[in-house]
Amino acid sequence: MYILLAILGFGILIAVHEFGHFAAAKACGVRVEEFSIGMGPALWKKQKGETLYALRALPIGGYCAMTGENEAVEGDERAFSSQPAWKRLIILVAGSFMNFLIGLVLLVIVFSSARAYSTPVITEFFEGCPYESADGLHVGDQFYKIDGHRIYFSSNVSEYLARGNGSHDIVVIRDGEKVELKHFELKLLEYPGEEGQYYGFRFGVQEMNFGQKLQYSWYCALDFVRMVYNSLRDLFAGVVGVKDLSGPVGIVSMINDVGQESAGVADALLNIAYFMAFIAVNLAVMNMLPIPALDGGRVFLLVVTWIIERIIRKKVDPRIEGYIHTGGMVLLLALMAFVMYQDIFRIVTK
Repeated sequence: MYILLAILGFGILIAVHEFGHFAAAKACGVRVEEFSIGMGPALWKKQKGETLYALRALPIGGYCAMTGENEAVEGDERAFSSQPAWKRLIILVAGSFMNFLIGLVLLVIVFSSARAYSTPVITEFFEGCPYESADGLHVGDQFYKIDGHRIYFSSNVSEYLARGNGSHDIVVIRDGEKVELKHFELKLLEYPGEEGQYYGFRFGVQEMNFGQKLQYSWYCALDFVRMVYNSLRDLFAGVVGVKDLSGPVGIVSMINDVGQESAGVADALLNIAYFMAFIAVNLAVMNMLPIPALDGGRVFLLVVTWIIERIIRKKVDPRIEGYIHTGGMVLLLALMAFVMYQDIFRIVTK
């Protein structure tokens, strides 16, 4: 059941992404030739007006095919290539916007039943904690930033304190004002009567009203964006490798594990919704990377082309961009095939 839910969830995320492009294209007056969910052979299709609507066999993609998307169509005012740059930009960004939006909606649903949350506000210190002082931390301090990173939740505090060498630039909110603690030494220590090492302070718990649930959901979505950014940074820095990546097969397997390990069906559905919210935000961010064949690559080349056209005073042949995206798509498909092989190998050898 959880595998089917995962596949259905992927289909919904794809549909929402492509619907974003579709709705923006229609609103901007661009002709949409086909709106398809899935890839491969068509399971169902229907022509309605100028657009063919299709549901295809493989739930690994989808597309919104617009007239003039990859080549200029002379004399057709409704072609994508004939639109001003700002309209094309809106259409390209709309897919990722819809993915982020559905991720945010899922988070609101998940946290709608929450009654309280742990805040990054210090409520007490361990006995003998050296960080409680006139020039240090106080009871009631709310962590706002650590080394430039915004703190949304209490879990962010330990996450960013674990980075670096123990000396941090910390900003706390104290009595409604921001207080900076420059090069503040804050390390894990052992305390009498406590097993393990701790920073020496505890956080409070606050009840949530409707407005705070919305704010918490928004902060969680922003934290997801930051998690994707940190993961990409670790990938390029060599901290993790390509073999650590997961694609649709691996994610479906993880969603199944999340469902199986939950206490009950209701908990499983909430946990899967939370996980799908992370995937939705992940897709929104990844798809806007300036890589050929992705929407971010199209936006990047749109800006570059616009600048070049202003300099040379004539249109750049859209086929050049089409060749670049075709090459990018070939490389992406090769990466997807490798990641899928890795996912299947991990599942078989688990």
